[in-house]
Amino acid sequence: MSARRGLEGQVAVVTGAARGVGELLARKLSARGAKVALVGLEPEELKRVSERLPTDSAYWHADVTDAEAMVRVAAEVVERFGAVDIVCANAGVAQAGPFLDTDETAWRRVIEVNLLGSATTARAFLPALTASRGYLLQIASLAAIAPAPMMTAYCASKSGVEAFAHSLRAEVGHRGVRVGVGYLSWTDTDMVRGADRDEVMRELRQRLPWPAGRTYPLGPAVDRLVAGIERRSAHVYAQWWLRGMQSMRGCLPAFIHAVGRREMRRAEPRLAATREERGGLVGAGGAADEKARTAGTADTERHR
Repeated sequence: MSARRGLEGQVAVVTGAARGVGELLARKLSARGAKVALVGLEPEELKRVSERLPTDSAYWHADVTDAEAMVRVAAEVVERFGAVDIVCANAGVAQAGPFLDTDETAWRRVIEVNLLGSATTARAFLPALTASRGYLLQIASLAAIAPAPMMTAYCASKSGVEAFAHSLRAEVGHRGVRVGVGYLSWTDTDMVRGADRDEVMRELRQRLPWPAGRTYPLGPAVDRLVAGIERRSAHVYAQWWLRGMQSMRGCLPAFIHAVGRREMRRAEPRLAATREERGGLVGAGGAADEKARTAGTADTERHR
């Protein structure tokens, strides 16, 4: 296991920093002495987070899927702080429901934000990370290890970013840049609470075998992510048992198929009855993304 590095004076960028994992990650990095650049779609929430950090910080209102905007953000972060040592590609949205019942625009948006937005973030900040021999933490999910029904877009996107990060790690390691993948199970965030508003989805999740079916507190999960950042770890597990899931990946598809077929058959009548109630992206973060797209492309703007 790599030794921990102090974060004092390091410059950390966190995308999706307005709430949930991103907000608490920014707070905990700042508490350890890092300067923090916050990026997201909710300027008022980003301002609230920034004003409460104990170290130097600034925030940028930008969409991670906008390549031109993210290149501009990266340049302005370097101008503002002098360097970038850590990038946490955390921005993400989710959608729940049977594939054929989901809104195609929202389905595509999950892929755009979670996968393409992560790659856009990495492309924008890699020159600065190369200069500092820094660290990129890509937030993935249990969904990358064990793709489950009712989450096709989310599972596809998280499997994609996991593969992207593994590939990128091998590509940039000789330049001194380290790349890690962060895995989280169901964690108490707006996104998970939003998914739980779907009664069928909530029940299906609760029927998952222990320990996958429970919701885990946010604080300890983010503490584990911060420890992984301090170690520049290749793999970071926000819940202790996720590490063991890696050794089971070969047999998981057959198990998920057997369980999923049984559970979906049982839930199908209720899913048909609630089809019209099923909307787009879930949670407050999903609502913010939809609002930003409705209003037009987010202005890329720096705030001290």
